[in-house]
Amino acid sequence: MADKLIIFDTTLRDGEQSPGASMTRDEKLRIARQLERLRVDVIEAGFAASSNGDFEAVKAIANVIKDSTVCSLSRANDRDISRAAEALAGANSSRIHTFIATSALHMEKKLRMTPEQVLEQAKQAVRFARNLVADVEFSPEDGYRSDPDFLCRVIEAVIAEGATTINVPDTVGYAIPELYGNFIKSLRERVPNSDKAIWSVHCHNDLGMAVANSLAGVKIGGARQVECTINGLGERAGNCALEEVVMAIRTRRDYFDLAMGIDISQIVASSRMVSQTTGFVVQPNKAVVGANAFAHASGIHQDGVLKARDTYEIMRAEDVGWSANKIVLGKLSGRNAFKQRLQELGVQMESEADINTAFAKFKELADRKSEIFDEDILALVSEEAVTQQREQYGFVSLSQHSETGERPHASIVFTVDGKEFTGESDGNGPVDASLKAIEMHVKSGAEMVLYSVNAISGSTESQGEVTVRLQNSGRVVNGVGADPDIIVASAKAYLSALNKLQSKADRVAAQG
Repeated sequence: MADKLIIFDTTLRDGEQSPGASMTRDEKLRIARQLERLRVDVIEAGFAASSNGDFEAVKAIANVIKDSTVCSLSRANDRDISRAAEALAGANSSRIHTFIATSALHMEKKLRMTPEQVLEQAKQAVRFARNLVADVEFSPEDGYRSDPDFLCRVIEAVIAEGATTINVPDTVGYAIPELYGNFIKSLRERVPNSDKAIWSVHCHNDLGMAVANSLAGVKIGGARQVECTINGLGERAGNCALEEVVMAIRTRRDYFDLAMGIDISQIVASSRMVSQTTGFVVQPNKAVVGANAFAHASGIHQDGVLKARDTYEIMRAEDVGWSANKIVLGKLSGRNAFKQRLQELGVQMESEADINTAFAKFKELADRKSEIFDEDILALVSEEAVTQQREQYGFVSLSQHSETGERPHASIVFTVDGKEFTGESDGNGPVDASLKAIEMHVKSGAEMVLYSVNAISGSTESQGEVTVRLQNSGRVVNGVGADPDIIVASAKAYLSALNKLQSKADRVAAQG
């Protein structure tokens, strides 16, 4: 029987460390439910000690997820570990993931600790965590750049203290596949009690090799857990992409000979949800989940696929969740059909009143757009969730005028703490005029570092999804807005970003 490969998803923790990708409690909860539908083995729900918001998110996820293990990250100290255990108290299956840096560079420059001090703190942390939960994962941060002799000492000691999973991260994406695979193999051979723990890999994509390094760690090194994120989301160049590593192992079963519990039909739905929630658009040529992943433009390729799909397709698009029939609802669709589609998409509303509100928004959209796609519904629900959070700024209405040879002008009505205000401005274009009309009143002083537009579906009737990234006082946030009118979508996205800038949630950066 093939060995089982554990899929550890850290979209809600390491993925969230992308600048501007921070998520609300409700957004995290919705993605966690989708990850459970995807049947990932472990969901790293967050870093409970980093903020009250993250604590509440981990706690909420722990209380509702039943089929996946829920994990919280913690630094190697009693406070972080206690906070993680408290947040995970309601979980059906829980794990504490504790870490401390072990490379000479990190120990000297960041921790200002001696190797012996790091060794002792690692042992104490695992010992303390093991008294609180049965499942403890330990990561030596910057493990790949650590001295192998010292790393072996640390790993042997934490396994002796009860660590059940040993994760060896390539924290800065420095590894090369063959070298990384042999590094993991060497550690497993040299650590006397290595067979007492599951070995795991966690690779960053700075050199574009996170997936390759992870697969090498599995095949050459013997690791049986891969840490990854949906769409490869993560800080800098991102993390190992879940969809890529899963489909590589499944497609090349002849080579890897590993079993997984993943429901691959949920891959595309998971990708869409994470993309729309965070505002990080998936590039069209992205493997597995990109819009062009199964498109064939070459005449030779098209001819081959029409005659026999396996001439140019090594995976079936429908297996990972792509569907040729994407149209699901229209303006004549009733409430029950809408409610059923929400369930099929993995969206759970808190109450019947919330469903009624979302359905009213759906009918309003259906009057403006004849074909409603899954992506439209997810965008609508995401926007509704944001609205219900009683944010400081809200969109009401917009009018704008532009014509060739004349300077565009916009007038926008929006709310500030429930009170309506009207802003007007000229601009270089209708979008510029609309956003300036907001900023002239709000005076946030934020710098816009990204503005992008993505069509949610494939026609000119499509809703436009706009992402706005703002930076102010060292803080970076993303705002997302969707509407058939791209100017309105832009205004919604800008107001969404302003709301996130107002959030006082403090975050502590951490990597594993």
